[in-house]
Amino acid sequence: MAHYAIIENTFNTVIEVITGVDEKITQIDLDGKEVGGSSEAWENFYSQRLKNSTVYVKRCSYNGNIRSKYPAIGDHYNEELDIFESVEAENES
Repeated sequence: MAHYAIIENTFNTVIEVITGVDEKITQIDLDGKEVGGSSEAWENFYSQRLKNSTVYVKRCSYNGNIRSKYPAIGDHYNEELDIFESVEAENES
């Protein structure tokens, strides 16, 4: 089981975290295309399925092994460092 953060792209704020397919799994989607096999492939799949140009999806980890921490709604995704950051931590800097 994998988790993915839905991020609004103006301020890179996490707006939702969903449970999805593990990155190693491949499946056939509704269009008959094979999808999966990597985190990036599933991120793209979920981003496209949202059909919303104001958001994108990044893989995250419940145990914090991917991108530093498990994001909460309102947390920030730092593209430069490729990590999730708590809003409180940013405000303290």
